[in-house]
Amino acid sequence: MKYIVTLFASALLACQAEAGILPRITPAQAGMDPKLLEYADSAILQSINEKEIPGAVLAVVRDGKMAYLKAYGNKEVYPDTVPMTTNTIFDMASCSKAMSTAVCTWMLIERGQLRLEDPVSRYIPGYQDYLDIEEHRTPIRIIDLLTHTSGLPPYGPTAALAKKYGSPNPQALLNYIATCKRDFKPETDFQYSCLNYITLQHIIENLSGMSLRDFARKNLFDVLGMQHTDYLPCKQGADGKWVNTAEAAWASVTKGDWHQLVAPTEKQPDGSVLCGQVHDPLARVMNGGISGNAGVFSCADDIALEVTALMDGGAYNGKRILSPMAVRAMTSLPKGKLAQFGRTPGWDICSPYASNNGDLFGAHTFGHTGYTGTSIIVDPDSHTAVILLTNRVHPVDEHSVVRLRAVVANAVAAAIVRP
Repeated sequence: MKYIVTLFASALLACQAEAGILPRITPAQAGMDPKLLEYADSAILQSINEKEIPGAVLAVVRDGKMAYLKAYGNKEVYPDTVPMTTNTIFDMASCSKAMSTAVCTWMLIERGQLRLEDPVSRYIPGYQDYLDIEEHRTPIRIIDLLTHTSGLPPYGPTAALAKKYGSPNPQALLNYIATCKRDFKPETDFQYSCLNYITLQHIIENLSGMSLRDFARKNLFDVLGMQHTDYLPCKQGADGKWVNTAEAAWASVTKGDWHQLVAPTEKQPDGSVLCGQVHDPLARVMNGGISGNAGVFSCADDIALEVTALMDGGAYNGKRILSPMAVRAMTSLPKGKLAQFGRTPGWDICSPYASNNGDLFGAHTFGHTGYTGTSIIVDPDSHTAVILLTNRVHPVDEHSVVRLRAVVANAVAAAIVRP
């Protein structure tokens, strides 16, 4: 009888892997105390009660298996109230930088098409260097973009660009980035900038001959079986209106109205709510929804597949996205003076933006956050990942989840009783 049960369990785990989801286990089986995990529940429920967030999804991955997956509250509270579910698809906002743009960049690096030391102007003609008062030039390099040490401004003037050049207009945005004033000499300071990753988007597209969306789908999302991860759940028509599109990756694999899976974000001045249109203005208005700084929509199960691949040296279930050496380089602090800024070439370890890592996970923990309320934390030493997804900007952008991310991370880390 014991043999039959074991055989059934093995078959179930195999079926789950083929279905594009991590095998499910209990917290106890993962070496975690389920009672201590309840502190994470309490923190999330308190945030909901205090109306900081409408709801959330928490996923904890341990040793390549889903040890905890839970939904809280509502995914929509305006104009209707709709409960949160674990398969809700979120606007990942700036988590897109790490989970898509950075990974795609490293794919080109390990294929010999790109080098961290290369100047951006090699791939984007007319991309201006930093020029000091004595007219000494310092080129912006690929690693400067990845680590946010390029000196580019944090953001761009979306409304002014749209008024002058029309929208969407990715080329006009790139022209602005290529020629705008640099705030400091590259590698002398850290300034988080969406413009860095929009630049990387164009480099990926120029080298691959594909849109960032198509490149990521072919080489990352589809490879890992991330069936509910994509850019452009909605598409902007010629009349400027956004409509649901059957082109979204999950449209062909989801029964019923797949659009109901998407968590809405911010209420607009006309009373409508963004739902399937990326929240970030540069990504939505100027880049039409496909952007290096934002634009990915995903769910907890899919993100769990990617973080598992990263913790396992770049592969999951026999499918490889990166080499072990590329994963290590992408998730480690760079050598030399750039290490002081706390950013790896693609992720965050200990910069001022890394508070979501909490206080208990190890020194090699890397992660990223998204403006809409999303967060990814990966501790390779304990082989644990924490995925906290919220749509804190729904229905209005008034609240912060900075503290919530950290206390949830602490509760999860404290629940690990078997290293």
